[in-house]
Amino acid sequence: MTISMYAASIPPMIRSLTNLKVIIEKAVTHAEAKKIDTSVLINARLHPDMFPLVRQVQIATDVAKGAASRLAGLKPPKYEDNESSFPEILARIDKTITLLESFKPEQIDGSEDKTIALPMHDKTVNFQGLPYLLNFVLPNVYFHVTTVYAILRYNGVEIGKKDFLGNIY
Repeated sequence: MTISMYAASIPPMIRSLTNLKVIIEKAVTHAEAKKIDTSVLINARLHPDMFPLVRQVQIATDVAKGAASRLAGLKPPKYEDNESSFPEILARIDKTITLLESFKPEQIDGSEDKTIALPMHDKTVNFQGLPYLLNFVLPNVYFHVTTVYAILRYNGVEIGKKDFLGNIY
């Protein structure tokens, strides 16, 4: 049995971002219940040299929208990266999920060997489609979603593994 590039990319990214949205919504509820200024959570970090929660969300959504677009041969849309509230963060996640849902299997399938040119800082890194997806995209989305989870859990938000994985059973 083979799995298509679409099936290996779009549904898992939608699922991760949907679960991220649930986790963020629980953070909002937690902050309201505990009378915590939401900016504390939005700017929280696990370590001083790590990005804050808001940047983790921006990177997760950037990687997801960039992957879908590049695998489909399209230029990724640009987001402003100016979110400073949970409603803005949730809107960004929703916008990314909507974008991902707009892709059709025929746009992504067959991109296993497509050359993907990924601008990174001061250079461009070239990947083939399948290694790009499996070795760069999915690990990055999972890493940044996991980091948001860890930041919120560390700050007392009552979330667990089921929130991260979503409803799988």
